Amino acid sequence: MHIATLLLIMMSAGLASQWLAWRIHLPAIVVLITSGLLLGPVSGVIDLGLSQTELTELIGLGVAIILFEGGMDLRLGEVRRVGHGVGRLTILAPPLAWIFGTLAAHYIAGLSWPVSWVLGAILVVTGPTVILPLLRQARLNKKSASLLKWEGIVNDPVGVLLAVLTFQYFTYVNSGWQQAFSGLGMAIFAAAVFGGLGGWVTGWLYRRGSVPSHMKPPALMVHVLAAYWVSNLVQHEAGLLTVTLMGLVLGNMKLVEREALRQFKENLTIVLLAVLFIVIPSQLKVSQLDLLNWRVVAFVLAVLLLVRPLTIALATLGAPMRGKDKLLLAWIAPRGIVAAATAGIFGPAMVAAGYPDAEALLPIVFLIIIATVLAHGLTLGPLARKMSLAAEEENGLLIVGASPWTQALAQTLKKLEVDVVVADGSYQRLKPIRMDGIKVYYGEILSEHAEQELEDEHLSFVLCATDNHFYNALVCKAQGAEFGHHRTFQLAPHQESGQEQKRLTLQQRGYFAFEPPTDFYTLEQRLRDGWTVQTTRLSKDFDLDRLKNRLGELDKDWLLIGSVSPQGELQVYSSEQPFKSAAGWTLLYFSPENGSKAQTDTLKPADESA
Repeated sequence: MHIATLLLIMMSAGLASQWLAWRIHLPAIVVLITSGLLLGPVSGVIDLGLSQTELTELIGLGVAIILFEGGMDLRLGEVRRVGHGVGRLTILAPPLAWIFGTLAAHYIAGLSWPVSWVLGAILVVTGPTVILPLLRQARLNKKSASLLKWEGIVNDPVGVLLAVLTFQYFTYVNSGWQQAFSGLGMAIFAAAVFGGLGGWVTGWLYRRGSVPSHMKPPALMVHVLAAYWVSNLVQHEAGLLTVTLMGLVLGNMKLVEREALRQFKENLTIVLLAVLFIVIPSQLKVSQLDLLNWRVVAFVLAVLLLVRPLTIALATLGAPMRGKDKLLLAWIAPRGIVAAATAGIFGPAMVAAGYPDAEALLPIVFLIIIATVLAHGLTLGPLARKMSLAAEEENGLLIVGASPWTQALAQTLKKLEVDVVVADGSYQRLKPIRMDGIKVYYGEILSEHAEQELEDEHLSFVLCATDNHFYNALVCKAQGAEFGHHRTFQLAPHQESGQEQKRLTLQQRGYFAFEPPTDFYTLEQRLRDGWTVQTTRLSKDFDLDRLKNRLGELDKDWLLIGSVSPQGELQVYSSEQPFKSAAGWTLLYFSPENGSKAQTDTLKPADESA
């Protein structure tokens, strides 16, 4: 089959698998591996016709981009919050996991010592490509999520480097610990020069405008791959450590383009994952699957139930960490693309070096990936909720801007048991809202502090309601990536230009809340005139049309704010988006206390409260 056709099949199958996993709420890696097995060993559709060396080099380039993107997600500010835990998980835990994994591989799986040491090193990694989606799906609180995220991203290159050094120790003639430590030193040197210094120089050049904006993302991608390649020339497989460090450096530099660069890499990572998780399992042979026996199954159970808990227990002994976090870490350790890619590299290499049982490396690692992703992916959410480490159900409103009107709205939402948080940089404006028992965030919503400290996983909508139209637009665009742009709303400007071309376009702002032109000053004036935020429950005999007839002309006589479903799900009304309401829903609206036309309509709603 032509290579272009194969590439199209792999990309289509990979993206379709990720979409299907999202639809059926399964970890994407499980569906991807299944697709790869069906297209490879089962049907034989995918046959790239590449040598093992060529395939390994291509896989390495993809993994380099993935680890760099993961490194950019690491924030040094998080270390201040979970520093003790991060240090234990990235310094003490890897050698412990390596030793315990090796012992289990030898005595339980029955592998030779050299193959066991390599497998133990491979299983040190946990994998950001699996951890990060699981964290989003489980909506873990930020402190616990930071521990798992740092461990997954930092330990990936550490595990690979351990595997490289172990492989070299057992396969190179006249090698020994001296050569292994020399290789470790060379890897650290390469990472410091090409990753640390190279990342800083890149950021410095980007700040000075030495590279045009449209070229920065693709130029950075080439730079990452070049640093990976050069580091591998210095020390075999040191490139992964280099790109992780480069991502960490660039991600923590104050670059204006940081989010644009990160977004570009994230999109590229999705495509690479789609291809890699189809390619790697497709290279398995049916004969390799026959190597899986009861001893391998027992080994997988030992990794889950013995190796990981024992590693975390010893690594965090005496650490100032919450007991709940330790218990969660003792269970959650899914493996991902780096473990699969590393096994694909060293399995054939060790067989060629005279260790025939190394042929079982790749199928064992795939079995561990599937087992850990299923076990941990399906239990992380329920376990985190049971241990009170997860956010509440995603149903709430983040209001940016404290004012008498947003206070009235927050009070009504609280009565309806809808979670609400009001954020503002003025303590005086927040004080009366805080006195009402409403959750507040005091600080700049766009700050790094808010990014790290504001627990917003349980909130589903953003309403920017300050008196500054352009600030509202800025916050909506910044929060759109997290909440979804279809869930970010702002008040309309006070005096909008009559010329369409002079307005902020929808691509530069959030959706206008309610019925434009509903601006900050109009809401505050109507509140002073006696308008209140009210609720009414719809029924079969009293629908939205009957409410409109009762209250009068929308915008002039009253304002529709949103609705709450019988299950308690919030919906913000915007004339720019579809709005649904049905019997049993509770509508929120802003109107004079008695309604402008209440005396002309004798039909009363099923339930109404001011």
